[in-house]
Amino acid sequence: MATRIMALNSFSSLWNATSKFTPPISLNFPQYSSIHHQHYHHNDELGLYDCPTSRVLSSLKWTVKSERCRRGHLAKCVSAIQDTDCDADDEVYMRRSLEIARKAVGHTSPNPMVGCVIVKNGKIVGEGFHPKAGQPHAEVFALREAGDLAENATAYVSLEPCNHHGRTPPCTEALIKAKVKRVVVGMVDPNPIVASKGVQRLRDAGIDVTVRMEEDSCKKLNEAYIHQILTGKPLLTLRYSLSVNGCFVDQVGEGAADAGGYYSQLLQEYNAVLISPTSSSSGEFEIPASKELGAKQPLWIILPSPDGSINIPRITDATTEVVILTDKEATVAEKGIETVVVDQLSLGNILDYCKNQGLNSVLWDVRGELGVYEELLKEGIEQKLLQKYVVEMLPQWKESQSGRWEAWFKSMGESLKLKSLQPRICGESVILEGNF
Repeated sequence: MATRIMALNSFSSLWNATSKFTPPISLNFPQYSSIHHQHYHHNDELGLYDCPTSRVLSSLKWTVKSERCRRGHLAKCVSAIQDTDCDADDEVYMRRSLEIARKAVGHTSPNPMVGCVIVKNGKIVGEGFHPKAGQPHAEVFALREAGDLAENATAYVSLEPCNHHGRTPPCTEALIKAKVKRVVVGMVDPNPIVASKGVQRLRDAGIDVTVRMEEDSCKKLNEAYIHQILTGKPLLTLRYSLSVNGCFVDQVGEGAADAGGYYSQLLQEYNAVLISPTSSSSGEFEIPASKELGAKQPLWIILPSPDGSINIPRITDATTEVVILTDKEATVAEKGIETVVVDQLSLGNILDYCKNQGLNSVLWDVRGELGVYEELLKEGIEQKLLQKYVVEMLPQWKESQSGRWEAWFKSMGESLKLKSLQPRICGESVILEGNF
Protein backbone atom coordinates (compact mmCIF):
# COMPACT_ATOMS: atom_id res chain seq x y z
CA MET A 1 0.00 0.00 0.00
CA ALA A 2 2.85 2.39 0.81
CA THR A 3 4.27 1.86 -2.68
CA ARG A 4 0.92 2.64 -4.27
CA ILE A 5 0.52 5.84 -2.25
CA MET A 6 4.07 6.85 -3.21
CA ALA A 7 3.30 6.23 -6.88
CA LEU A 8 0.17 8.38 -6.86
CA ASN A 9 1.77 11.18 -4.87
CA SER A 10 4.82 11.05 -7.16
CA PHE A 11 2.64 11.46 -10.22
CA SER A 12 0.77 14.35 -8.59
CA SER A 13 4.09 16.07 -7.78
CA LEU A 14 5.42 15.48 -11.29
CA TRP A 15 2.21 16.87 -12.75
CA ASN A 16 2.33 20.02 -10.64
CA ALA A 17 6.03 20.58 -11.35
CA THR A 18 5.83 20.14 -15.10
CA SER A 19 2.60 21.84 -16.12
CA LYS A 20 0.93 25.22 -15.80
CA PHE A 21 -2.49 23.89 -14.97
CA THR A 22 -4.13 22.14 -12.00
CA PRO A 23 -4.47 18.34 -12.00
CA PRO A 24 -8.08 17.39 -12.75
CA ILE A 25 -8.50 15.43 -9.51
CA SER A 26 -6.80 15.05 -6.16
CA LEU A 27 -4.49 12.08 -5.83
CA ASN A 28 -4.78 11.53 -2.08
CA PHE A 29 -4.93 7.74 -2.40
CA PRO A 30 -7.15 5.85 -1.91
CA GLN A 31 -9.87 8.49 -1.85
CA TYR A 32 -10.28 9.39 -5.48
CA SER A 33 -13.15 9.62 -7.91
CA SER A 34 -13.70 10.35 -11.57
CA ILE A 35 -16.90 11.49 -13.20
CA HIS A 36 -17.30 11.93 -16.94
CA HIS A 37 -19.61 14.70 -18.13
CA GLN A 38 -20.40 14.95 -21.83
CA HIS A 39 -22.66 17.52 -23.40
CA TYR A 40 -25.27 16.47 -25.90
CA HIS A 41 -27.97 18.51 -27.59
CA HIS A 42 -31.56 18.31 -28.70
CA ASN A 43 -32.21 16.05 -31.66
CA ASP A 44 -35.02 17.71 -33.60
CA GLU A 45 -35.50 14.72 -35.87
CA LEU A 46 -36.11 12.31 -32.99
CA GLY A 47 -37.68 14.86 -30.65
CA LEU A 48 -35.50 13.88 -27.71
CA TYR A 49 -33.03 15.47 -25.36
CA ASP A 50 -29.73 13.83 -24.48
CA CYS A 51 -29.36 14.12 -20.71
CA PRO A 52 -25.96 13.00 -19.29
CA THR A 53 -25.61 11.30 -15.95
CA SER A 54 -25.84 13.43 -12.84
CA ARG A 55 -29.05 12.80 -10.91
CA VAL A 56 -31.37 9.80 -11.03
CA LEU A 57 -35.11 10.11 -11.58
CA SER A 58 -35.84 7.02 -9.51
CA SER A 59 -39.24 6.07 -10.91
CA LEU A 60 -37.90 6.07 -14.46
CA LYS A 61 -34.31 4.93 -13.77
CA TRP A 62 -33.11 7.71 -16.06
CA THR A 63 -30.68 10.57 -15.62
CA VAL A 64 -30.79 14.29 -16.19
CA LYS A 65 -27.93 16.72 -15.86
CA SER A 66 -28.85 19.04 -12.99
CA GLU A 67 -27.03 22.10 -14.34
CA ARG A 68 -28.80 21.87 -17.71
CA CYS A 69 -32.17 21.52 -16.01
CA ARG A 70 -31.49 24.53 -13.79
CA ARG A 71 -31.15 26.55 -16.98
CA GLY A 72 -34.80 25.87 -17.79
CA HIS A 73 -34.68 22.47 -19.47
CA LEU A 74 -36.13 20.34 -16.66
CA ALA A 75 -39.64 20.23 -18.06
CA LYS A 76 -38.38 19.37 -21.54
CA CYS A 77 -36.09 16.65 -20.21
CA VAL A 78 -38.84 15.03 -18.14
CA SER A 79 -41.25 15.24 -21.06
CA ALA A 80 -38.74 13.60 -23.39
CA ILE A 81 -38.11 10.82 -20.88
CA GLN A 82 -41.82 10.14 -20.43
CA ASP A 83 -42.25 9.94 -24.20
CA THR A 84 -39.81 7.01 -24.31
CA ASP A 85 -42.10 4.88 -22.11
CA CYS A 86 -39.19 3.17 -20.35
CA ASP A 87 -39.63 -0.15 -18.60
CA ALA A 88 -38.01 -0.72 -15.21
CA ASP A 89 -35.94 -3.59 -16.63
CA ASP A 90 -34.72 -1.74 -19.74
CA GLU A 91 -31.37 -0.89 -18.15
CA VAL A 92 -30.79 -4.51 -17.15
CA TYR A 93 -31.38 -5.88 -20.64
CA MET A 94 -29.37 -3.12 -22.30
CA ARG A 95 -26.44 -3.89 -20.03
CA ARG A 96 -26.78 -7.52 -21.06
CA SER A 97 -26.61 -6.50 -24.73
CA LEU A 98 -23.40 -4.57 -23.97
CA GLU A 99 -21.96 -7.61 -22.21
CA ILE A 100 -22.71 -9.76 -25.25
CA ALA A 101 -21.28 -7.15 -27.64
CA ARG A 102 -17.93 -7.26 -25.84
CA LYS A 103 -17.49 -10.89 -26.88
CA ALA A 104 -16.27 -9.52 -30.22
CA VAL A 105 -13.78 -7.03 -28.76
CA GLY A 106 -10.90 -6.50 -31.19
CA HIS A 107 -12.61 -8.41 -34.03
CA THR A 108 -15.18 -6.07 -35.62
CA SER A 109 -13.09 -3.16 -36.94
CA PRO A 110 -13.92 -1.12 -38.94
CA ASN A 111 -17.43 -1.98 -37.76
CA PRO A 112 -18.68 -1.26 -34.22
CA MET A 113 -19.34 -3.85 -31.53
CA VAL A 114 -23.08 -4.50 -31.19
CA GLY A 115 -25.14 -6.76 -28.96
CA CYS A 116 -28.84 -7.61 -29.13
CA VAL A 117 -31.22 -9.24 -26.65
CA ILE A 118 -34.80 -10.34 -27.43
CA VAL A 119 -37.12 -10.35 -24.39
CA LYS A 120 -40.67 -11.68 -24.18
CA ASN A 121 -42.83 -11.86 -21.06
CA GLY A 122 -39.86 -10.98 -18.91
CA LYS A 123 -37.63 -13.74 -20.30
CA ILE A 124 -34.69 -13.61 -22.69
CA VAL A 125 -35.59 -15.69 -25.75
CA GLY A 126 -32.74 -14.70 -28.05
CA GLU A 127 -29.26 -13.19 -27.93
CA GLY A 128 -26.66 -12.27 -30.51
CA PHE A 129 -23.65 -10.11 -31.28
CA HIS A 130 -21.84 -8.91 -34.40
CA PRO A 131 -18.75 -11.17 -34.65
CA LYS A 132 -16.79 -9.42 -37.41
CA ALA A 133 -17.13 -7.18 -40.47
CA GLY A 134 -18.96 -8.89 -43.32
CA GLN A 135 -20.88 -11.30 -41.08
CA PRO A 136 -24.52 -10.91 -39.96
CA HIS A 137 -25.32 -8.22 -37.43
CA ALA A 138 -26.34 -8.77 -33.81
CA GLU A 139 -30.07 -8.44 -34.50
CA VAL A 140 -30.01 -11.26 -37.05
CA PHE A 141 -28.36 -13.74 -34.68
CA ALA A 142 -30.72 -12.79 -31.83
CA LEU A 143 -33.82 -13.13 -34.03
CA ARG A 144 -32.63 -16.52 -35.30
CA GLU A 145 -32.33 -17.78 -31.74
CA ALA A 146 -35.71 -16.34 -30.74
CA GLY A 147 -37.55 -17.78 -33.74
CA ASP A 148 -41.33 -17.33 -33.56
CA LEU A 149 -41.02 -16.01 -30.01
CA ALA A 150 -39.72 -12.72 -31.44
CA GLU A 151 -43.28 -11.74 -32.41
CA ASN A 152 -44.60 -9.05 -30.02
CA ALA A 153 -41.30 -9.18 -28.11
CA THR A 154 -38.90 -6.34 -27.21
CA ALA A 155 -35.50 -6.11 -28.87
CA TYR A 156 -32.65 -4.40 -26.99
CA VAL A 157 -29.86 -3.25 -29.32
CA SER A 158 -26.76 -1.39 -28.12
CA LEU A 159 -26.49 0.54 -31.42
CA GLU A 160 -29.18 1.81 -33.79
CA PRO A 161 -30.17 -0.89 -36.32
CA CYS A 162 -28.94 -0.19 -39.83
CA ASN A 163 -31.43 0.70 -42.58
CA HIS A 164 -29.26 0.31 -45.67
CA HIS A 165 -27.90 -2.46 -47.88
CA GLY A 166 -24.18 -2.96 -47.31
CA ARG A 167 -22.41 -6.29 -47.07
CA THR A 168 -25.48 -7.45 -45.13
CA PRO A 169 -29.22 -6.62 -45.49
CA PRO A 170 -30.87 -3.92 -43.32
CA CYS A 171 -31.45 -4.98 -39.72
CA THR A 172 -34.56 -2.81 -39.57
CA GLU A 173 -36.27 -5.05 -42.12
CA ALA A 174 -35.34 -8.16 -40.13
CA LEU A 175 -36.93 -6.67 -37.00
CA ILE A 176 -40.04 -5.61 -38.91
CA LYS A 177 -40.38 -9.02 -40.55
CA ALA A 178 -40.07 -10.71 -37.15
CA LYS A 179 -42.98 -8.53 -35.91
CA VAL A 180 -41.26 -7.29 -32.77
CA LYS A 181 -43.43 -4.94 -30.76
CA ARG A 182 -40.78 -2.65 -29.33
CA VAL A 183 -37.12 -1.81 -29.92
CA VAL A 184 -34.87 -0.21 -27.28
CA VAL A 185 -31.77 1.42 -28.79
CA GLY A 186 -28.69 2.22 -26.74
CA MET A 187 -27.37 5.00 -28.97
CA VAL A 188 -28.01 6.53 -32.37
CA ASP A 189 -25.36 5.53 -34.92
CA PRO A 190 -23.12 8.55 -35.74
CA ASN A 191 -22.49 7.14 -39.21
CA PRO A 192 -24.36 9.52 -41.57
CA ILE A 193 -25.45 6.53 -43.65
CA VAL A 194 -27.37 5.21 -40.64
CA ALA A 195 -27.91 8.12 -38.22
CA SER A 196 -31.58 8.25 -37.13
CA LYS A 197 -32.75 6.52 -40.31
CA GLY A 198 -33.01 3.15 -38.60
CA VAL A 199 -35.08 4.55 -35.74
CA GLN A 200 -37.38 6.38 -38.16
CA ARG A 201 -37.90 3.29 -40.33
CA LEU A 202 -38.95 1.24 -37.31
CA ARG A 203 -41.35 3.93 -36.14
CA ASP A 204 -42.83 4.25 -39.61
CA ALA A 205 -43.53 0.52 -39.44
CA GLY A 206 -45.52 1.02 -36.22
CA ILE A 207 -42.86 -0.27 -33.84
CA ASP A 208 -42.46 1.51 -30.50
CA VAL A 209 -38.86 2.75 -30.25
CA THR A 210 -36.99 3.94 -27.16
CA VAL A 211 -33.59 5.53 -27.71
CA ARG A 212 -30.54 6.44 -25.63
CA MET A 213 -30.85 3.72 -23.01
CA GLU A 214 -27.53 3.38 -21.11
CA GLU A 215 -26.15 5.72 -23.78
CA ASP A 216 -22.92 6.62 -21.97
CA SER A 217 -21.98 2.95 -21.64
CA CYS A 218 -22.86 2.31 -25.28
CA LYS A 219 -20.66 5.20 -26.39
CA LYS A 220 -17.82 4.02 -24.17
CA LEU A 221 -17.96 0.58 -25.77
CA ASN A 222 -17.54 2.00 -29.27
CA GLU A 223 -15.52 5.15 -28.61
CA ALA A 224 -12.95 4.17 -31.24
CA TYR A 225 -15.62 3.60 -33.89
CA ILE A 226 -17.35 6.88 -33.01
CA HIS A 227 -14.06 8.79 -33.14
CA GLN A 228 -13.19 7.33 -36.53
CA ILE A 229 -16.61 8.24 -37.96
CA LEU A 230 -16.51 11.82 -36.63
CA THR A 231 -12.86 12.64 -37.39
CA GLY A 232 -11.84 10.26 -40.16
CA LYS A 233 -8.86 9.01 -38.12
CA PRO A 234 -8.34 6.09 -35.72
CA LEU A 235 -8.48 6.74 -32.00
CA LEU A 236 -4.90 7.04 -30.70
CA THR A 237 -3.89 6.19 -27.13
CA LEU A 238 -0.46 6.92 -25.63
CA ARG A 239 0.88 4.29 -23.20
CA TYR A 240 4.06 4.47 -21.14
CA SER A 241 5.52 3.36 -17.81
CA LEU A 242 7.04 5.57 -15.11
CA SER A 243 8.99 4.91 -11.95
CA VAL A 244 7.65 6.33 -8.68
CA ASN A 245 9.95 9.34 -9.11
CA GLY A 246 8.62 10.10 -12.60
CA CYS A 247 11.28 8.58 -14.89
CA PHE A 248 10.56 6.50 -18.00
CA VAL A 249 10.79 2.73 -17.53
CA ASP A 250 11.30 0.42 -20.52
CA GLN A 251 8.98 -2.34 -19.28
CA VAL A 252 5.51 -3.18 -18.02
CA GLY A 253 4.73 -4.32 -14.52
CA GLU A 254 4.73 -7.89 -13.25
CA GLY A 255 1.60 -9.70 -14.40
CA ALA A 256 0.53 -6.87 -16.73
CA ALA A 257 1.10 -8.98 -19.85
CA ASP A 258 -0.51 -12.11 -18.36
CA ALA A 259 -4.14 -13.09 -18.98
CA GLY A 260 -6.34 -10.58 -17.19
CA GLY A 261 -3.52 -8.04 -16.89
CA TYR A 262 -4.13 -4.51 -18.12
CA TYR A 263 -1.49 -4.72 -20.89
CA SER A 264 -2.81 -8.04 -22.21
CA GLN A 265 -6.29 -6.51 -22.31
CA LEU A 266 -5.01 -3.44 -24.16
CA LEU A 267 -3.47 -5.68 -26.83
CA GLN A 268 -6.85 -7.37 -27.21
CA GLU A 269 -8.81 -4.13 -27.46
CA TYR A 270 -6.62 -2.18 -29.90
CA ASN A 271 -6.38 -2.93 -33.62
CA ALA A 272 -2.75 -1.82 -33.92
CA VAL A 273 0.23 -1.08 -31.70
CA LEU A 274 2.76 1.59 -32.67
CA ILE A 275 6.10 0.87 -31.04
CA SER A 276 8.80 3.48 -30.53
CA PRO A 277 12.37 2.91 -31.78
CA THR A 278 13.88 2.99 -28.30
CA SER A 279 11.96 -0.13 -27.38
CA SER A 280 12.79 -2.04 -30.56
CA SER A 281 16.46 -1.06 -30.59
CA SER A 282 17.46 -1.77 -26.98
CA GLY A 283 18.67 -5.29 -27.60
CA GLU A 284 16.34 -7.86 -29.15
CA PHE A 285 12.78 -6.65 -28.68
CA GLU A 286 10.22 -9.40 -28.27
CA ILE A 287 6.74 -8.60 -29.51
CA PRO A 288 4.25 -9.70 -26.85
CA ALA A 289 0.85 -11.22 -27.56
CA SER A 290 -2.45 -10.78 -25.78
CA LYS A 291 -3.16 -13.71 -23.49
CA GLU A 292 -6.91 -13.08 -23.41
CA LEU A 293 -9.10 -15.99 -24.53
CA GLY A 294 -10.00 -15.69 -28.23
CA ALA A 295 -8.04 -12.45 -28.65
CA LYS A 296 -7.22 -11.25 -32.14
CA GLN A 297 -3.62 -10.06 -32.06
CA PRO A 298 -3.11 -6.43 -33.13
CA LEU A 299 -1.04 -5.27 -36.07
CA TRP A 300 2.38 -4.18 -34.80
CA ILE A 301 3.80 -1.11 -36.55
CA ILE A 302 7.56 -0.74 -36.08
CA LEU A 303 9.13 2.66 -36.69
CA PRO A 304 12.83 3.07 -37.61
CA SER A 305 15.50 3.85 -35.05
CA PRO A 306 16.81 7.43 -34.78
CA ASP A 307 19.71 6.56 -37.11
CA GLY A 308 17.29 5.22 -39.74
CA SER A 309 18.13 1.57 -39.16
CA ILE A 310 15.36 -0.98 -38.92
CA ASN A 311 15.44 -3.49 -36.10
CA ILE A 312 13.48 -6.68 -36.68
CA PRO A 313 11.72 -7.77 -33.48
CA ARG A 314 11.22 -11.36 -32.41
CA ILE A 315 7.62 -12.47 -32.91
CA THR A 316 6.18 -14.68 -30.17
CA ASP A 317 2.74 -15.45 -31.58
CA ALA A 318 2.02 -17.03 -34.96
CA THR A 319 -0.99 -14.78 -35.58
CA THR A 320 0.89 -11.54 -34.97
CA GLU A 321 1.28 -9.30 -38.02
CA VAL A 322 4.20 -6.87 -38.21
CA VAL A 323 4.81 -3.99 -40.61
CA ILE A 324 7.77 -1.61 -40.85
CA LEU A 325 6.73 2.00 -41.48
CA THR A 326 9.50 4.31 -42.71
CA ASP A 327 10.13 7.42 -44.82
CA LYS A 328 13.17 5.87 -46.48
CA GLU A 329 13.47 3.11 -49.05
CA ALA A 330 14.39 -0.04 -47.21
CA THR A 331 14.56 -3.76 -47.76
CA VAL A 332 13.70 -6.20 -45.03
CA ALA A 333 14.91 -9.71 -45.67
CA GLU A 334 12.86 -11.35 -42.94
CA LYS A 335 10.03 -13.40 -44.41
CA GLY A 336 6.58 -12.11 -43.59
CA ILE A 337 7.68 -8.59 -42.63
CA GLU A 338 6.11 -5.94 -44.84
CA THR A 339 7.81 -2.57 -45.33
CA VAL A 340 5.69 0.50 -46.12
CA VAL A 341 7.33 3.75 -47.25
CA VAL A 342 5.50 7.01 -46.54
CA ASP A 343 6.39 10.50 -47.80
CA GLN A 344 6.99 11.77 -44.28
CA LEU A 345 7.05 9.93 -40.98
CA SER A 346 4.44 12.12 -39.30
CA LEU A 347 1.76 11.03 -36.87
CA GLY A 348 -0.90 12.14 -39.34
CA ASN A 349 0.54 9.90 -42.07
CA ILE A 350 0.81 6.99 -39.66
CA LEU A 351 -2.86 7.33 -38.71
CA ASP A 352 -3.88 7.66 -42.36
CA TYR A 353 -2.10 4.38 -43.07
CA CYS A 354 -3.99 2.73 -40.20
CA LYS A 355 -7.31 4.11 -41.42
CA ASN A 356 -6.67 2.71 -44.91
CA GLN A 357 -6.11 -0.68 -43.29
CA GLY A 358 -9.58 -0.51 -41.71
CA LEU A 359 -8.26 0.05 -38.18
CA ASN A 360 -10.31 2.03 -35.67
CA SER A 361 -7.84 2.16 -32.77
CA VAL A 362 -4.07 2.47 -32.30
CA LEU A 363 -2.06 2.04 -29.10
CA TRP A 364 1.21 4.01 -29.10
CA ASP A 365 3.49 2.08 -26.76
CA VAL A 366 6.37 4.39 -25.78
CA ARG A 367 9.29 2.85 -23.92
CA GLY A 368 12.59 4.26 -22.69
CA GLU A 369 13.30 7.96 -23.26
CA LEU A 370 11.40 10.20 -25.66
CA GLY A 371 14.23 10.25 -28.20
CA VAL A 372 13.27 11.51 -31.65
CA TYR A 373 9.57 11.19 -30.84
CA GLU A 374 9.32 14.53 -29.09
CA GLU A 375 8.17 16.04 -32.39
CA LEU A 376 5.61 13.30 -33.01
CA LEU A 377 4.24 13.74 -29.50
CA LYS A 378 4.06 17.48 -30.00
CA GLU A 379 2.24 16.95 -33.30
CA GLY A 380 -0.19 14.61 -31.58
CA ILE A 381 -1.01 17.14 -28.86
CA GLU A 382 -1.17 20.30 -30.97
CA GLN A 383 -3.19 18.72 -33.80
CA LYS A 384 -5.39 16.80 -31.35
CA LEU A 385 -4.40 13.44 -32.82
CA LEU A 386 -3.89 11.95 -29.35
CA GLN A 387 -7.13 11.25 -27.49
CA LYS A 388 -6.27 9.02 -24.53
CA TYR A 389 -3.37 8.01 -22.30
CA VAL A 390 -2.52 5.04 -20.09
CA VAL A 391 0.30 5.49 -17.58
CA GLU A 392 1.66 2.67 -15.44
CA MET A 393 3.39 3.74 -12.22
CA LEU A 394 5.83 0.95 -11.32
CA PRO A 395 7.01 0.32 -7.72
CA GLN A 396 10.64 1.14 -8.47
CA TRP A 397 13.02 4.08 -8.29
CA LYS A 398 15.08 5.15 -11.29
CA GLU A 399 17.72 7.83 -11.55
CA SER A 400 16.79 10.31 -14.29
CA GLN A 401 19.17 10.26 -17.24
CA SER A 402 18.16 13.52 -18.87
CA GLY A 403 14.92 14.82 -17.39
CA ARG A 404 13.57 15.26 -20.92
CA TRP A 405 10.08 14.12 -19.97
CA GLU A 406 9.75 16.95 -17.45
CA ALA A 407 11.24 19.44 -19.93
CA TRP A 408 8.81 18.34 -22.62
CA PHE A 409 5.84 18.79 -20.27
CA LYS A 410 6.98 22.32 -19.47
CA SER A 411 7.57 23.19 -23.14
CA MET A 412 4.02 22.14 -24.07
CA GLY A 413 2.53 24.55 -21.53
CA GLU A 414 -1.16 25.31 -21.95
CA SER A 415 -1.51 23.17 -25.10
CA LEU A 416 -1.30 20.02 -22.95
CA LYS A 417 -4.57 19.34 -21.15
CA LEU A 418 -4.99 16.03 -19.34
CA LYS A 419 -8.56 15.25 -18.27
CA SER A 420 -10.73 12.61 -16.65
CA LEU A 421 -7.94 10.91 -14.71
CA GLN A 422 -8.95 7.46 -13.43
CA PRO A 423 -6.50 5.60 -11.14
CA ARG A 424 -6.78 1.86 -10.50
CA ILE A 425 -4.60 -0.88 -9.06
CA CYS A 426 -3.00 -3.61 -11.18
CA GLY A 427 -0.83 -5.93 -9.11
CA GLU A 428 1.87 -3.76 -7.51
CA SER A 429 1.42 -0.96 -10.08
CA VAL A 430 -0.95 1.98 -10.28
CA ILE A 431 -2.61 2.52 -13.67
CA LEU A 432 -3.66 6.07 -14.58
CA GLU A 433 -6.04 6.43 -17.51
CA GLY A 434 -7.60 9.55 -19.00
CA ASN A 435 -8.07 11.82 -21.99
CA PHE A 436 -6.07 14.58 -23.64
